Amino acid sequence: MNKTFYYVLAFVVGVIIAAHLAMNADVGEKIENARAANAAFWSIGAVVAVIIWLAGPNRSAISRIKEVNPLLLLAGAMGAALVLAIAIIIPKIGAGPTNVLQLAGQVIAGVLISQFALWSSPQESLSVLKMAGVVVMVGGAYMAVVL
Repeated sequence: MNKTFYYVLAFVVGVIIAAHLAMNADVGEKIENARAANAAFWSIGAVVAVIIWLAGPNRSAISRIKEVNPLLLLAGAMGAALVLAIAIIIPKIGAGPTNVLQLAGQVIAGVLISQFALWSSPQESLSVLKMAGVVVMVGGAYMAVVL
């Protein structure tokens, strides 16, 4: 598949992320406990993740998890903490500002991760044009949230 497919898929994933974070925040508001909503979210997610893994090819790959640097496995804890944070933030400032600011942070982190080829990311050097894009993104986030 060409890169265009993956660009479109990444955009669709962004739409889904925004919706699922807002939905999780709504559950937290409805039950008046963002922590419980987050626990339910991740419990259901864990069950679905195991089903997807078991239904796919190469199930034995899990045996190689011991070869992975244990610090990389903190990504799961980071995910749980960030979804909880977002579930707390959305009811306070809204889904729009939360997602815009989150996206601005992701853009900055993404170009740095690519620049230094961290965590299996292909290396992509920063250019003046890419830096201009980051500045426009951060400026746009400021305009969308503050103005």
